[in-house]
Amino acid sequence: MLDLKAMHENDRRKESILKLVIGVASWAIVVAGALAQTFPSKPVRMIVAFPPGQATDIVARLLAEELTKVWDKQVVVDNRAGGNSIPGTVAGKTAPADGYTITFGTSSALAVNPSLYTSLPYDTATDFAMVGGVFISPWVIVAHPSTPYNTLREMVDTAKKNPNSLTWGYGATSLQLGAELFKYRAGIEIVGVPYKGSGPAIVDLVGGQIPLLVDTMAATLQFIKNGKMKALASMTAKRAPLLPDLPTVAEQGYPDFEGSGWGGLVVPKITPTGIVQKIGEDVRRIVSDPATQQKMIDRGAVPDPRGPQEWSKFVHEELLKWSQVAKRANVKAD
Repeated sequence: MLDLKAMHENDRRKESILKLVIGVASWAIVVAGALAQTFPSKPVRMIVAFPPGQATDIVARLLAEELTKVWDKQVVVDNRAGGNSIPGTVAGKTAPADGYTITFGTSSALAVNPSLYTSLPYDTATDFAMVGGVFISPWVIVAHPSTPYNTLREMVDTAKKNPNSLTWGYGATSLQLGAELFKYRAGIEIVGVPYKGSGPAIVDLVGGQIPLLVDTMAATLQFIKNGKMKALASMTAKRAPLLPDLPTVAEQGYPDFEGSGWGGLVVPKITPTGIVQKIGEDVRRIVSDPATQQKMIDRGAVPDPRGPQEWSKFVHEELLKWSQVAKRANVKAD
C-alpha cells in the first residue's frame, strides 16, 4: 500500500532542496554581477611568459597601457620568461581566480606545448577560461634572392622533382610545426634545420647557408623590404596588413591552410563569469579601436578582437591541429 504521507513529505523535501539550489544560484549571479560592476578596484597584474622586448611583451605592454586608461587602475606587466613559457603559464594557472591576475596565453603555451610534452603542469582546456584574442603573429616562407624560384608553386615543384634537395630553417618549435604542416599539405620533403631563435636563422638565410626559412613576418620584414629575402607566401588565413601584396599559402593552392603565432588573455578557470566577460569586453573594444590596431600593425602584429566564445573555439582547434602535426612528424620536447 502506498504511503501517501511519506510521498508528500518526500516531495516537500525535494521542493525545499530545489528552492535552496535556485536561491544559491541566484545569489551567486547577483554576487558575480556586483563584482563585475566594481572590477577592477585595485591594480591588475598581467603575466607575460617572455622577456621584455619580445614580440608578445611589446603587444602586452601596449594593451596594459590602454587597459590602465580604461580602468583607471594600473595594469602591471609581470615578465616570467624561460622554460618554454611553462613557468609563466603555471603562475597564471595558480593565481587567485579574481581577475586581478590575467595571463597572456600564446600559441606556444596553449597549443604547441601540449602537443610536444607528454606531461605538462597545466591543461589548456581545464585550467583556464578564455578571455579573448589580442593579436596574431604572421608566419612567412622566405627564400634567398639567389634561388631560382619566385613563387611558392615554383618552390614546391622543385621539391617534388628532387625530394630532400632543399633545406629550410626555423628558429622555434612552433615554426617547425608550421613547416611540417605545409610539407604534409604540399606532399613534399624538405630538410629542416632548427636554430636557437630567429636571429641566427636569419643570418644563415641572408648569408646563403640555407635557401629557405620559415619565420615570423615581424622578424623578416626589413630583409624582405630591402631585397635580402624573397617572400614566397604568408602562412596566415588572410593576407597580412604588413605585406598586403603577398599571397597566402591558401591562395596559392592549399585551401584553409593557416599557420601563425597568436596571443590572447586567459584567467584561472573558476574566475567568476561576470569578471571574465568584463575583461573580455573591455579588451575587445581596445583591440577593435583603429588607433590601437595601427599601433599593433606597426609592431608587427595583426589585431585579433575575437571574444571569449569565438577565441575559445579557435584555441581548441589550434590545439587539435598542432597535436596532429606533432604526432605525424614525431616532434617531441621530452
